[in-house]
Amino acid sequence: MRLDHFRSMVERLAGEVPPQYLEGIAAVEVSPKTLPHPVHPHVFTLGECIPIDTGTDQVLSRVVLYHGSFSELSRERADFDWQTETWDTLLHELRHHVEWQAESDALGDYDWAAEQNFARGSGRPFDPVFYRSGERAAEGVFRVDDDVFIERTVSRSPPRQAAVTWHGRHYTVTVPEAPPPLFLSLEGLAHPPSGEVVMVFHRRPRLWDLLRRPAAVTQERARAEPVE
Repeated sequence: MRLDHFRSMVERLAGEVPPQYLEGIAAVEVSPKTLPHPVHPHVFTLGECIPIDTGTDQVLSRVVLYHGSFSELSRERADFDWQTETWDTLLHELRHHVEWQAESDALGDYDWAAEQNFARGSGRPFDPVFYRSGERAAEGVFRVDDDVFIERTVSRSPPRQAAVTWHGRHYTVTVPEAPPPLFLSLEGLAHPPSGEVVMVFHRRPRLWDLLRRPAAVTQERARAEPVE
């Protein structure tokens, strides 16, 4: 289905939702992006409910449906029903909004993580474990906005070679010599997300770390080589 036809269908389906379920929904949008699952192959994020920081107790959200993800699944599944999948995804994301209205503290945590991630991208100081307040996609894997963070815990220094799985494929990464915490942005992944994939190396916490000044964060880039 073409992007413009998909957008028209989403607008029509959103108009069929009872108004009370759209309270606090600032917009229902369509994005051309494709969001692959960071671990599992053939799995794509079809939609998201994204909180809006209003600076007040009011809970506002944007619902975004990803046309690229729908297109990928339609190519893989012969029985893919665009309208049914779109309707189910729309209702699923609206349920997220209702849940957030009941637990507004979770929204505050995500907003803080997004602010810290923006500081990271701007080269400003940031909390090295901010991503844990984002969306948990899998064990040790977190999403904040368009970026994915894959957490690794090491005893001392990061290994020179590290293995990583992305969207069902296996890769090796040559890790630069740097003390943890190390944020390593990966290049060369198949089906990359709209943002970055970042391996984060943290040292296992020790009692005497409480007496030391927190270590400076290092940010580097590395190429992920596929394992045949």
